[in-house]
Amino acid sequence: MELLLDPQKQYTYADYLTWLDDKRRELIDGIINMMSAPKIRHQIISGKLVVEFGTIIKRNKGKCEVLHAPTDVRLPKNGEKENNQIYTVVQPDICIVCDLSKLDENGCLGAPDFIAEIQSPSTAKYDLNEKFNLYEAVGVREYWVVFPLDKSIQVFILQADGKYDKGTLYETGKVPVHIFDGIEIEMKDIF
Repeated sequence: MELLLDPQKQYTYADYLTWLDDKRRELIDGIINMMSAPKIRHQIISGKLVVEFGTIIKRNKGKCEVLHAPTDVRLPKNGEKENNQIYTVVQPDICIVCDLSKLDENGCLGAPDFIAEIQSPSTAKYDLNEKFNLYEAVGVREYWVVFPLDKSIQVFILQADGKYDKGTLYETGKVPVHIFDGIEIEMKDIF
């Protein structure tokens, strides 16, 4: 039976939890954004990044956790904790959470320290506009936009004024992981 949802209605995370079909969705301010299954290139890059970040954390005896889609990241506007008061839930391709008190059985409640979104032609505008603005507003410290076709990564760092910098584009060499001082990832290990 097809689940009929009103694309103009504002939904909460409590509503989202009742949708027991196999479709992937996110909510931004309660508005549904449908998601499609990622392509193989996307999944290969995602897997490599998860392994790299996991290895970095383990090697440095870090207290952070690496999560990957589909993990619900609930982003309340004013610290709400009740599911019926949360209107934004996203499923970033990869996120790193260092405040483990934000993790629960449903995923992450609050802004991760790091998020990476892997571009596809259908998500380009969404990742570089809506998600960029959302992640900046909720205080995600580091945001990577990964471009599989160009084999590049654009890195945005949250500044003291609560805004992202203009971003740095990496096409070769090493990419610094700013949430971990002095740690870099080789581009050739990702692409």
